[in-house]
Amino acid sequence: MTTFGAVAEPHRRQILDLLRIEDRAVGDLVGELGLSQPGVSKHLKVLRDADLVTVRSAGKQRIYAIHADPLDEVDAWLDPYRRYWNERLDALERHLEQHP
Repeated sequence: MTTFGAVAEPHRRQILDLLRIEDRAVGDLVGELGLSQPGVSKHLKVLRDADLVTVRSAGKQRIYAIHADPLDEVDAWLDPYRRYWNERLDALERHLEQHP
């Protein structure tokens, strides 16, 4: 699974958003997402396979943490679009300043 494929699914993006805030156990993610435990585990497996999350054991729990390095690929792909929109917004700002 590629990084793009992993983040294409909305529930996986929600998981990454939650893990960005703090590391979480599967049960915590189940409660936050309103999905079944098997459903959350399935999404976590995809995220693990894409190297977007890491897992560690803490007693009987498995704690997941974000591993954001693979998102650099997405960031690099988005960069030209950011520049495109920044240029357009700068042009709009100049236009509005010239024509109040």
